[in-house]
Amino acid sequence: MKQIVLKYGFIAGGMLAGMMVVQMAFMDQIGFDMGAVVGYTTMAIAGLMIYFGIRSYRDSIGGGVVSFGRAFRVGITIVAISTTCYVATWQVVYYKFMPDFGEKYSAHVLAKAKADGKSEAELEQQRVEMEEFKEMYKNPLVNIGFTFLEPLPVGLLMTLLSAGLLRRDAKRAGA
Repeated sequence: MKQIVLKYGFIAGGMLAGMMVVQMAFMDQIGFDMGAVVGYTTMAIAGLMIYFGIRSYRDSIGGGVVSFGRAFRVGITIVAISTTCYVATWQVVYYKFMPDFGEKYSAHVLAKAKADGKSEAELEQQRVEMEEFKEMYKNPLVNIGFTFLEPLPVGLLMTLLSAGLLRRDAKRAGA
């Protein structure tokens, strides 16, 4: 199992990290909204490695048989590896190349709120919240926590779907 989860975890992690680096290099051109679309699309595509990893485990190690629980464990381990790659990449990008991310993101959120017609009181409340966020996000542990939460729901969903689709007990496998 170890070889399979490492292989597919690092392939997915490489996809996530690579797209993050490219995306951040062009963030000023594509913007935060399109960046979110690109980011989550990449997460879904990288999530296919969960499916392929579970299928590889089932076919090569499980002899064509894998329970939902075992498939889930394989998948969630792939998610843990790929998410760790994603988080590690963001830590380097954020602290070395984009220390102004908080200011840019805050400006984006405030501009969007203003464009949505928020009142001055609502804008002020949003500004205060964004100041608190920027300060909190400077803490590496908070930064890591928030970053882990980005790909985790996608990975969990892909794991549940893949484990459900690929589970095969001995009776169904023809044994």
